[in-house]
Amino acid sequence: MTTTAKVATRIMSGMRPTGRLHIGHYFGALINWLDFQEKYDSYFSIVDWHALTTKYQASREIPDNVREIALDWLAVGIDPERATVYVQSAVPEIAELHLLLSMITPQNWVEREPTLKDMVRMLAADEKEARDRATYGLLGYPVLMSADILAFRGSLVPVGKDQQSHLEFARDVARRFNTIYGVDYFPEPQPKFTATPLLKGVDGQKMGKSYGNDIKLADTEEDTLKKIKQAVTDRTRIARSDPGHTDLCEVPWPMYQIFGKEITARVKEECESAGIGCVDCKARLGGIINEFLGPIRERRQKLAADPDKVRQILEYGNAKARAEAKKTLSEALEIMGMIRWRY
Repeated sequence: MTTTAKVATRIMSGMRPTGRLHIGHYFGALINWLDFQEKYDSYFSIVDWHALTTKYQASREIPDNVREIALDWLAVGIDPERATVYVQSAVPEIAELHLLLSMITPQNWVEREPTLKDMVRMLAADEKEARDRATYGLLGYPVLMSADILAFRGSLVPVGKDQQSHLEFARDVARRFNTIYGVDYFPEPQPKFTATPLLKGVDGQKMGKSYGNDIKLADTEEDTLKKIKQAVTDRTRIARSDPGHTDLCEVPWPMYQIFGKEITARVKEECESAGIGCVDCKARLGGIINEFLGPIRERRQKLAADPDKVRQILEYGNAKARAEAKKTLSEALEIMGMIRWRY
């Protein structure tokens, strides 16, 4: 296969291992990663320490979730020969860099970070619970996120337009390090804006693993059809003979525009003339989704049947990532005047 030459720019992104991925992850992130791995020096991390910040009580589930997310990535086409695929905790240099960066990061930067505030609100039902759940590790989440990026001197981080503020913290930390030590070492990571189509869950709300309204990449064909049959359609359409309104169809119509673009005109005409009922329309959509996901699921099943191969792929990526992070940490320590204590 012929590929275009990669530019020297390094891109870094990661996902928390909290369960199997769904179609929202594919169209919101992974489809972009497939393009990035051909164009950039790409680092993709399974950030299991970040999962601990909110899932510390379920820490025993994290190793299995790491494997599940690796299977999803590899099944969709993330290529360990084109990108560095690694597990965050397998690169302890990230943790040491996080410690060093925490020493120079003002406390009020962390306290006002909007991402952290949003996470605490999601975790807690009231102020008392928020105090209990806001652990030292969670408070340090933004600094650890900065270390994830800066350990590989990433200059681009893929985000949606609504996530631009998430990178400001990492840029501030990089700038502060450079200013304090009079160097131009860490690049200030910039956003790589990506198109992120809004895929609603079958209940019409935002698709999410924790909401139980998602269609997972690894779902069976039967599970997919069952979920699609539950999808919210046009709430104003009461009888099968009533004309539908695609602009009021909450879930199937937007999905058709992603999975079945070539037949949207036909779907619109059939719906709005009552030529097809919602039940049959959803069944057809389920078949289209299953056809799209079929090759991904087949590759995933083959990989799942060969756990040694998946382990070797991750070990290969971990070694590559660790070699680069060691280099960054060593240079950062030298800049700080701390390298002399290395034996």
